Amino acid sequence: MDLFNVYKRWDIEPVRGLGSRLWDRDGTEFLDLYGGHAVISIGHSHPHYVEAVTAQLGRLGFYSNAVQNSLQDALAAKLGRISGYDTYHLFLCNSGAEANENALKLASFHTGRERVLAFKGAFHGRTGGAVSVTDNPAIRAPFNATTHVTFVPLDDIQALTTELETLRYAAVLIEGIQGVAGIHVPSDGFLQEVRSCCDRTGTLLIADEIQSGYGRTGRFFAHQHAGVTADLVTTAKGMANGIPVGGVLINPAIQASYGLLGTTFGGNHIACAAAIAVLDVIEAEGLVQRAAELGDWLHDELADDPAVQEYRGRGLMIGLELKPASVGLRDRLLSEKHIFTGASGASVIRLLPALNLPWQAARDFVQAWKDLTR
Repeated sequence: MDLFNVYKRWDIEPVRGLGSRLWDRDGTEFLDLYGGHAVISIGHSHPHYVEAVTAQLGRLGFYSNAVQNSLQDALAAKLGRISGYDTYHLFLCNSGAEANENALKLASFHTGRERVLAFKGAFHGRTGGAVSVTDNPAIRAPFNATTHVTFVPLDDIQALTTELETLRYAAVLIEGIQGVAGIHVPSDGFLQEVRSCCDRTGTLLIADEIQSGYGRTGRFFAHQHAGVTADLVTTAKGMANGIPVGGVLINPAIQASYGLLGTTFGGNHIACAAAIAVLDVIEAEGLVQRAAELGDWLHDELADDPAVQEYRGRGLMIGLELKPASVGLRDRLLSEKHIFTGASGASVIRLLPALNLPWQAARDFVQAWKDLTR
């Protein structure tokens, strides 16, 4: 048996990581500015994280949600306090797609409605419900119905208000920053109008913070830059630094009942220990503020670079749209400078490094970039 070949992979196999550095089998060192799709939030092999996960594995690795698990309570309390959503409830699952599936289900149950408004360029996951609100027909199978989903342009207030005031929607689902689409930031005014429209029409606001959350943008969740509060917030990628976990933060007005949601592996002991350790490090090392400061510095260094058509993003969620002559720069960064970056199509480089990326590593990257573009 071989693998089902659905990934386009680099011909590199990292076998060791420390901080923002990776090494392959040959001992070649790489600078990691992608973090495996924004997952590595506190760096590879952070000592507190390794200690916490190892100690928990030595005590108990797993039991189902049929029993009490005080680690879940500790995670919920810590996440609520640090994020500012301390009055909300937390449902734990395994991934971002699963978090979005459950948020959509809750919104539909709570409102009794079936329609969802999403946005052009949106990416919310590849499972049945999540892919139906993802604006990519290429990954939507015939049975992934979109009959109850409407896509409108990001930042188009007129399209938003027309839809919400014409039809009854269960939810508006919006990314704090669109990641896969190429790092597109909804304006603060637009997010505020989304909140206002939802309030007027009895529609729930779901903030998808799977890629943009956990301090990456210089606020704990990206939508908080606009001063708005969502009814449901979904999170995953940076939540446990590589151990699968996802979550939904749920407005206390939304009622729970036994059997409404469920998961076998969600909120297991290892995942919770890892997620608590990540929050410990984010808080102790001031990583939300650090992401803001590093992001401001990178903006100053790269926004006017001759290779850059447009600099987009906030904090350490950065999209560098390249001028036509510079397309291919991502491959050169990897092959010539041994730097991992992400991409959105051929023309956008995405930077999603660990929030504790060392200043010297950031300077090394900028120098490598300038070596290749000037």
